[in-house]
Amino acid sequence: MKKLAIAVSLALAACASPTPAPITQGSQPSSAAENSAQTGTLTQAEIDARALAAQNQANQSDLAAQARNLHSVYFDYGTTEIKPEYNTVIQQQADFIKSHPGDVVTLEGNTDERGSDEYNLALGETRASAVRKAMALMGIAESRMKTASFGEEKPRLTCHEESCWKENRRVDFNHQSVH
Repeated sequence: MKKLAIAVSLALAACASPTPAPITQGSQPSSAAENSAQTGTLTQAEIDARALAAQNQANQSDLAAQARNLHSVYFDYGTTEIKPEYNTVIQQQADFIKSHPGDVVTLEGNTDERGSDEYNLALGETRASAVRKAMALMGIAESRMKTASFGEEKPRLTCHEESCWKENRRVDFNHQSVH
């Protein structure tokens, strides 16, 4: 996928040309690319390349969203209860830690913006501790896990509505290698 993105970017860069020189009397564009640059029209190849680039960018956004969801555990408003659908995420993280002996993970608790700073810091810490307990039950040593709370200070989205708030109520996994 990454190679495709690079290839499309290179193709688009090759299609792009600097500001065209003005056409003087008696001069003719020497190629279709020069003609399209000077007339403002696009060739079918340029249109196809741009469409492919736009689709690739949309796919990249979708993949980023999926990856983000695989590396976080989300919570309902005001709760610290881990929803069953996030047990797989926690298990994948535990498996990763087990297969990387030098790995230590910091479980970073986050909240949405509602509530006082003190409440949100405590809630973030309690969420991180809930994930830590679940990982310990999966066989991860306490010494390989740390917790931190950011409360509302590290929002993923910043709008002031439920669609953003639900993205901010989470625990993130921050891995460090200690050899």
